Amino acid sequence: MLNTDHTHLGYRISTDVEAMDLDAVHAYLSRSYWAQGVSKEIVARSIRGALCFGLFKDGAQVGLARVITDRVTFAYLSDVYVLEEHRGVGLAQWMLKVILAHPELQGLRRFMLATKDAHSLYEKFGFTPLSSPEMFMEIIGAVSKSQ
Repeated sequence: MLNTDHTHLGYRISTDVEAMDLDAVHAYLSRSYWAQGVSKEIVARSIRGALCFGLFKDGAQVGLARVITDRVTFAYLSDVYVLEEHRGVGLAQWMLKVILAHPELQGLRRFMLATKDAHSLYEKFGFTPLSSPEMFMEIIGAVSKSQ
């Protein structure tokens, strides 16, 4: 896996999974609307299994975006956040620019995400509602190993 670092306005984005602060990421995700109450173990496993973009200020983790991907045809953007006290200076937009320019995410056939309230942010980067929602299906909740 290619690790990259980028700096902007005194912030740093790193894809080094060892740089991710599990406690900080868990603290935010466990109170987010999409992962409320998630266990620290699940957060750790999700970080290990994805291409992560950690946002740091003075060594402290202040944001994250995870891309779940095969790095060839498909990617799913997940767990995107910037701590409240660091919002309003364009950091989420910068993170998206860095993510979309990452060498391992070029030429994908499909890049997806789900959001409840940030449509206008993602639309700036070319994300649109599903073109064929009737094609997509899902299982909500835990999938049984016996299925």
